[in-house]
Amino acid sequence: MGELNFQDIFENVRTNPAMVHCITNYVTINDVANIILAMGASPIMADDPMEVCEITDMSDALVINMGTLKQNTVRSMLLAGKKANESRHPVVFDPVGVGASTFRKETAMKLLDEIRFSVIRGNISEIKTLHQWSEKSYGVDAKKDDIITKDNQEKVIRMAKDMAVKTGAVIVITGEVDLVTDGETVYFIKNGAAQMARITGCGCMLDGVIAGFVGSNQENVLKAAATAVSAMGICGEYAQENAKGTGTFKVHLMDAMSNIDEKWMERSNQIESRS
Repeated sequence: MGELNFQDIFENVRTNPAMVHCITNYVTINDVANIILAMGASPIMADDPMEVCEITDMSDALVINMGTLKQNTVRSMLLAGKKANESRHPVVFDPVGVGASTFRKETAMKLLDEIRFSVIRGNISEIKTLHQWSEKSYGVDAKKDDIITKDNQEKVIRMAKDMAVKTGAVIVITGEVDLVTDGETVYFIKNGAAQMARITGCGCMLDGVIAGFVGSNQENVLKAAATAVSAMGICGEYAQENAKGTGTFKVHLMDAMSNIDEKWMERSNQIESRS
């Protein structure tokens, strides 16, 4: 049940590459587009209400990222999300900094009320805020005490599973250790590199990678999302090993994403599954 077949997942990405529509953070939009291209999918960035429904309808997956939130963009997010649901396309939601302002929290609540998400990805502080509506988020970074440890692991698993059941979405919690669950199966992923936290946009890029994998594997959202998270972490490990600084780190990250395949995944993944 929990075993991942990387060959099938990557084969679908190669033979049926997804077009990914991104309504995302303008700080990182170029990197998001490039990482989607690197994995073999096709990005399209459109956030005007006049065209988002048409663009969403012609795409295979949608990313909604709250990184640089604006009122007009919220309208576009709602229009695109509803069109994606109508077209039965997967939607990836990133509630960036959801607890940082009333506007962000109210927007996230409205999006969750009106759109069915396939994947919700955030750091543990953001997911806790969505789950409890009582935590103040730590900007776009997780609080120092909001990490998955042996002591709180069971509590985090219960929260993530409960969130998955309530929303019908695969929940992805990223951090030093990543957690991916559909409410039943749980994957713990230990791939990744500390240097990833030193450049802007790794989380936004991951949104695009998840959407690309899920868009090509719509019958297997959980396993596609877990593979995407591990693949991004493996690329980060490669980049940290080969880079001379944060500038070249990003270049090596892109290079790795353009070359990663099932054999590299089999060799390097650090995924543990449990029910």
